[in-house]
Amino acid sequence: MLVFVILYYGVLIAASCAAVYFKQTKAFRLLFSLTLISMVVGIVGGATGLRTIAIAAGILAAAVGVSYAFREFLVQLARPSLAKELRTAPLTAAFGMFVIFVYAVAAIFAPWIAPFGEAEVISSAFAPADDMMLLGADQLGRDMFSRLIYGARNTVGLALAATTLAFLLGAGTGLWAAVRGGRFDVFVGRVVDILMSVPSLIFALLTLSIFGTNLVVLVLVVAVIYAPRVFRLTRAVAGNVVVMDYIEAARLRGEGDWFLIRREILPNTTAPLNAEFGLEFCFVFLLMAGLSFLGLGIQPPTADWGSMVRENATLISFGEITPLIPAAAIALLTVAVNFVVDWMLFRASGLKEH
Repeated sequence: MLVFVILYYGVLIAASCAAVYFKQTKAFRLLFSLTLISMVVGIVGGATGLRTIAIAAGILAAAVGVSYAFREFLVQLARPSLAKELRTAPLTAAFGMFVIFVYAVAAIFAPWIAPFGEAEVISSAFAPADDMMLLGADQLGRDMFSRLIYGARNTVGLALAATTLAFLLGAGTGLWAAVRGGRFDVFVGRVVDILMSVPSLIFALLTLSIFGTNLVVLVLVVAVIYAPRVFRLTRAVAGNVVVMDYIEAARLRGEGDWFLIRREILPNTTAPLNAEFGLEFCFVFLLMAGLSFLGLGIQPPTADWGSMVRENATLISFGEITPLIPAAAIALLTVAVNFVVDWMLFRASGLKEH
């Protein structure tokens, strides 16, 4: 234990001195701040606290390294114009893109990655992890790791489908209302106000209780809940575009509404709409996971992260963290998407780093 403490502080102090020697001010501040924090934690928590900080710092360093390498990989593959943008992307955005890439691979190749089927019973209930089951078994003896992999396909796939449908409904209606204006704009706006006045979770619970919880109904209900939010943003952004001179010039040329939407308005609203798509995906993803946790989302035996947390919640009472793994998967994807969306909003704002 004493050797670990000596090595721990020795590495931190040596790294801090190296940062000063090479004039890396930010790195020195970070390393020496970590040294001071470690001293306080070491006094209070002893070697156990230092070990916890060391593990957390190692995970953070690994995440930074992976993010940097993935960003450089994307720069090598991208076209010159896109490569220039990616080269200036912060590491947080690169980390978000890497997480999204990993989730996409897991969702697409789930049957080949998962060692067992999502509903295949292979062991006893709550069997501990072994060479065959990396995360142990659930309450029915199914492999948790396999269900976690299949959950990426089911949970993320349905959330993506619901978000896409909500965006088509909301953005399409918002663009059309901005171009047409008049009574149609007022009527759609009042309908949207009524829908948004109802809390989303209550609306979803009530609607799913009436119409059932099959996948088609689930996607439609969630899309209807979030389409008004997309409409509001699209109508506001498009409303600033339709008053421009080039829109009036296009009208005088005799161009129709569809031409105005497709060729004039939509290209000038792409950046905020792309960022909104990412944010809406997070909201939809969390809502669908919450509905599954309450038993009204994706139904068994289909693997879903929200229902996996509910089904294995009793393990928390015995000190097992297995139910927290699907919850962590939900949180990680949400944070990753927000990292990417923040970068997209920063690019769209036209601000520059100094």
